[in-house]
Amino acid sequence: MAETRVYTCLAGSPLGVIALAATDRGLCRLALPGEGDAAGEGWLGSAFRQAEVVREPAHPHLALARAELAAYFAEGLREWKVPLDLRGTPFQLAVWEALRRIPFGQTRSYAEVARAVGSPGGARAVGGANHANPVSIIVPCHRVITATGGLGGYGGGPEVKQWLLAHEQTQGGGAAAKPRGEG
Repeated sequence: MAETRVYTCLAGSPLGVIALAATDRGLCRLALPGEGDAAGEGWLGSAFRQAEVVREPAHPHLALARAELAAYFAEGLREWKVPLDLRGTPFQLAVWEALRRIPFGQTRSYAEVARAVGSPGGARAVGGANHANPVSIIVPCHRVITATGGLGGYGGGPEVKQWLLAHEQTQGGGAAAKPRGEG
C-alpha cells in the first residue's frame, strides 16, 4: 500500500547534502550525496512511486532525523530514536535489523551478517540487501566489510564508507576491523 504523502528535506553534513524523506510512520529514505536530491528522479524508490511528495522540513520525523544526524556527525550519536518506515522483502528487513545491532564503531563481515539472519552462505544476498538499504547511516550498512577486512561495496562510494568508519573510530567507537581497501 503506497503512502499518499512523503515529506522531504535536505540536511547538511560533512559528507555534503543529504536528502531525507519520511512518511507519517517514519523516516523512509536517507540519500547520501550523489544518490539523488529531494527534487525526485526516483531517489525515493519504487515503494513510494505513487506518493505525493511534499517538501516539509518541519515534519517531526524529518526534524528529528536532522537533529540526530547532526549529533552523529558532531559527537558520535550511538542510539537513533527517529522512527523508520522501511519497505523491503522479509530477507531485506531481517538484514537491516541485524545491521542495526552492529555496535557503533564496530564492523561485521557480510558472512557474519548472513549467519546472524539464518542464511549461512548468503553473504552475496546480504550485499544485495545492503545495496537496497534506504536509510544508510541510521541502518549502518557501512559497518559491513569483507571477510578479509576490505571495504566491499557502498552506495555512497568507498570514500564515504571509509570516512564513516574512521569517524566512528575517532568518536570512541571501539575496535573495528581495519578496512584495507577493496576486497
